[in-house]
Amino acid sequence: MNEASQKSILRLQLPTDRRWVNLASMSLEDILTDHAYCEQKAATSCISLIQTFSDKEELVRELAPIVTEEWGHFRMVLNELTKRDLKLGRQRKDEYVNKLAEFEKSSRGHQDALLNKLLMCALIEARSCERFKTLSEGLEDEYFRDFYRKFMESEAGHYTLFISLADTYFEKEMVRARWKQWLEFESETIKSLAIRGDRMH
Repeated sequence: MNEASQKSILRLQLPTDRRWVNLASMSLEDILTDHAYCEQKAATSCISLIQTFSDKEELVRELAPIVTEEWGHFRMVLNELTKRDLKLGRQRKDEYVNKLAEFEKSSRGHQDALLNKLLMCALIEARSCERFKTLSEGLEDEYFRDFYRKFMESEAGHYTLFISLADTYFEKEMVRARWKQWLEFESETIKSLAIRGDRMH
């Protein structure tokens, strides 16, 4: 996935600063720890969606296996830490997700909340996919380039699924209009955050 095709598929308006991968390569324990917690939170987000919108049969059916997959990813990252005699460490404040959550709180009513939650999840998966791509191409360690390429492919599928679920429950014109708002907000959020090699986002 080159930069042009990536922008076309993921629709992200601002690419990751290339300095980030250099910083991340120097903070292996920190980036693996943050990655592990990101996978854990992805699993719990899917569980929360299933619990809150249990009347949406397709949503429940599609997200149930994603819970298992995301938890499997957490275990994969945890295994990498263990192999290298590194510690999981404490969960860190995720400024990126917290800012997106503030935007998500603008929802009005149950249905609007569903659309915003689906698009927020899609956006996090899209940015994660882009970050994993950056690592898979920018790290010197061949093992970790392959390691993160697998995650990149998985996140791309998750992003597509969340957009598809939004299209299932809402008119496509509404989804595209709201998605544009999310992309614009996310771009400004990325600009406002410091470049940190100990964070996935």
